[in-house]
Amino acid sequence: MKNRLYDATKIDWDNLMFSTKELWMLLIPIMVEQMLNSLMGMADTMMVSNVGSVAMSAVSLVDSINTLVVQVFAALATGAAIICSHYLGKGDERGANKAARQIFLTVIVISLTITAGGLIFCRPLLRLIFGAVEPAVMEDSIIYFLITASSYPFIALFNAGGAFYRAGGNSKFPMQISIISNVLNIIGNAVLIFGCDMGVAGAAISTLVSRVFCAIVVLFFLRKPKQKIVLDQYHTIRPDFPLIGKILAIGIPAGVENGMFQFGKLAIQSTVSTLGTQAIAAQAMTVIFENVNGIAAIAVGIGLMTVAGQAFGAGRKEEAKYYIIKLTGYAEIVLIISCAVTFLISRLIMHLAGMEAESMELCYQMLIAITIAKPILWALSFIPPYGLRAAGDVKFSMITATCTMWFCRVALAVYLIRFQGFGPIAVWIGMFADWGIRSIIFSIRFLSGKWMEKHVI
Repeated sequence: MKNRLYDATKIDWDNLMFSTKELWMLLIPIMVEQMLNSLMGMADTMMVSNVGSVAMSAVSLVDSINTLVVQVFAALATGAAIICSHYLGKGDERGANKAARQIFLTVIVISLTITAGGLIFCRPLLRLIFGAVEPAVMEDSIIYFLITASSYPFIALFNAGGAFYRAGGNSKFPMQISIISNVLNIIGNAVLIFGCDMGVAGAAISTLVSRVFCAIVVLFFLRKPKQKIVLDQYHTIRPDFPLIGKILAIGIPAGVENGMFQFGKLAIQSTVSTLGTQAIAAQAMTVIFENVNGIAAIAVGIGLMTVAGQAFGAGRKEEAKYYIIKLTGYAEIVLIISCAVTFLISRLIMHLAGMEAESMELCYQMLIAITIAKPILWALSFIPPYGLRAAGDVKFSMITATCTMWFCRVALAVYLIRFQGFGPIAVWIGMFADWGIRSIIFSIRFLSGKWMEKHVI
């Protein structure tokens, strides 16, 4: 059967690169890893919220910056996954290993540079972004930022290492590291926040230690032989600028896209911060719920980069298109389930977090709207772009996402809050508009087939 989605006559159905079972064996560990990270993030916020709204607001504000930085590292991991997947799809393990060494070097340099800048310019940066917040919130924010910024190189290295394993089809090992790390994090939070009465500093130190653990473990095991990507003798790595250029050709557009996305969130957060501590706390908890109900679907997208990347590397373009369509369907299924489950447990979580009544009611109203809109709009706006990136079509995704972010999400939210008197629900109205327009644009792009003309290696 031939249609505009894919040409079934060009697919060897008896020798697919990934069976349905193999797809789920790849996707489920990624889902577990991503879900645990989000649930532990929720646990962190719940613990800090018991210290008070000031501490919770400080953690929420700084995490919006931390998320921006982590997304830059995630973009480099995206480049790692795509490039290594293409090499492995071609059967070129030597090329994949050579690329991995250059990715490691690039990640080290970029993460150390960002960390140094964050530590040096901590106070002016926070005052520039969150100057209108209460003095007590600002002081806690400075403490939390200084400590968590020190963890940037370690989370960057773990993201890259995890991408190498996933590119080779082993998503279980990064999941296992993440599970242990998150358990360490939550135990550390309990001891330092409550046992040692360290407040936001305790939460930050626990995060730092868990990220150091992740980086050390993944770098140690990448040295082991008899796996698809081996990374050893780190001191012998020297820059290969043409290969670094290929890596950055994927990583920079993905980084700009992720960065603009987070800058937009910072602009929105700055606007929400003018609504008072109650609104900040409500928005912070709503963001956590929204992250949790979408994390399984995002995991499908992360897995899609490996699957489609290997298919494109092997020259199986129609099979790659088939996987994009199939995994978009998987994402929609898990999205519906996770939205429903998150909504059902939301009030219990808010009570356990000790949220104040006004913040709780605001959060619940926003979550109702998200639970209705997200299953309708989200999957087509986010999952196919993972496949397009795997084909090398990163610039189109960057331009589209940046434009819809600023012209829909940010502009509409700021207008509704500052000029129409809306509360934090305005943030989500802007987000729904963004999702809807992205869905249309990326669907048209996929059907056009122009994205398949790109080349990665």
